[in-house]
Amino acid sequence: MKVLLADIIYNRNLSIRQVSILTGVPKSTIGDILNGTMPRIDTLEDIAKGLHVRITDLIDSPYK
Repeated sequence: MKVLLADIIYNRNLSIRQVSILTGVPKSTIGDILNGTMPRIDTLEDIAKGLHVRITDLIDSPYK
């Protein structure tokens, strides 16, 4: 399973700081996710809410 946050950030031309502000998730956590750390489900929920996407849009999994 892979988190697709980097693709969303790139496609929307956002910075890590902007994502942090929009989602309320610390910059360090965003950086950890971009480096491959699997976030907790509540963190994924916060990111999804802030970026106006579904949680399933954030995850690449064959079981979607």
